[in-house]
Amino acid sequence: MYICFCKSKVNLKKRNKLKILNDPIYGFITIPSELIFDLIEHKYFQRLRRISQMGLSYLVYPGAHHTRFHHALGCMHLMQKAVRALRFKDVNISEEEEEALYISILLHDIGHGPFSHAMEHSIVNEINHESISLMFMEKINEEFNGSLTLAIQIFKGEYHRNFLHQLISSQLDMDRLDYLKRDSFYTGVAEGNINSERLITMLTVVDDELVIEEKGIYSVEKFLLARRLMYWQVYLHKTSLVAESLLIRVLQRAKELVDSGEQLPASEALTFFLENKITITNFTLDVLETFSRLDDYDIVSAMKEWVNSKDFVLSKLSSMIIDRDLLKIKIKKKPFKKDKKESHIEKFKEKHKISAEEARYFIFEGKISNQAYHLNKQNINILYKSNKIVDIVKATDEYNLEALSKPVTKYFMCYPKHKD
Repeated sequence: MYICFCKSKVNLKKRNKLKILNDPIYGFITIPSELIFDLIEHKYFQRLRRISQMGLSYLVYPGAHHTRFHHALGCMHLMQKAVRALRFKDVNISEEEEEALYISILLHDIGHGPFSHAMEHSIVNEINHESISLMFMEKINEEFNGSLTLAIQIFKGEYHRNFLHQLISSQLDMDRLDYLKRDSFYTGVAEGNINSERLITMLTVVDDELVIEEKGIYSVEKFLLARRLMYWQVYLHKTSLVAESLLIRVLQRAKELVDSGEQLPASEALTFFLENKITITNFTLDVLETFSRLDDYDIVSAMKEWVNSKDFVLSKLSSMIIDRDLLKIKIKKKPFKKDKKESHIEKFKEKHKISAEEARYFIFEGKISNQAYHLNKQNINILYKSNKIVDIVKATDEYNLEALSKPVTKYFMCYPKHKD
């Protein structure tokens, strides 16, 4: 016989909120305060357990099933290391600023939609996940009686100490240090395995700006090279490109059908976004609440139903993802000739007796760009022993780094396999 007690009804001892979590990347991660614990426990943050960190990349790398929840905790752990490293070098960070940093980095991705980026390009318009993250933070701040005010200021870059914002968002922030190492681990792509701990140890602050000590220059070189390789090999992998493009088109087609009056099986939250045109201007708190109930599971369960749709386009696109029977893709350094695309469209249109517009869901072009380092944009600066500060590109003797600062653009075309 088992007896369960409701926590609110029973006078139990105060709950221990200073927990330790076990992470496969860093080992033990400590929750530094009761406020951080309560934020992690919040339903908005728990939702990140159901948001894939790398979208549909698990269709290429079977181990890539880690979530935004994992990533956020990892970022907070690295931020704890950064605060300790900077204080060791006599950089003054108050306890209030310290906790605000942890809150800001913990919640920086809380606004991601299902499969991380697909929503932003399909059924939500003119609003990105950063804006939604800020809305979540402001809503939680109301619930927590203003405890997140400083964290929000730092997140927005409005706090007077700029280096605190750089720890959250820059070309060498805790976000990038975690996701490169974490994504490398879960995909098994060793090229992305950076030494995040050494990079953090080399951090210091000069004139309110983050800089890297001279002896950390080779770690920065490795970091930038790893970033370039991870983009080509993982984030912009051709199969991942196809899968995400298909997912975007699944949602676009579903919305098109709903707009024409058709009813599609879907969760209440997903149905809301299919039935309504949501932009930054009408993304109210009620919409935010509905968004908070939307995750990867809504999309997958809907696609499993849509496989049986009477609409050829929705059914075919959904089955391609569910059964991992994807389109072919070709990638070139130059744009494709227009007649090549039109030829594929005409063949597919005739074979399946559909319109040219419907065929375009299966034959499409796009371009991808990879730029590992942006010059003159939150530069990664090297501090020499002489106190001279130089941008990493000028400081290094690695000629490839200058090339990494120039965008490389490639063009792709997706089209059905011969059997289709």
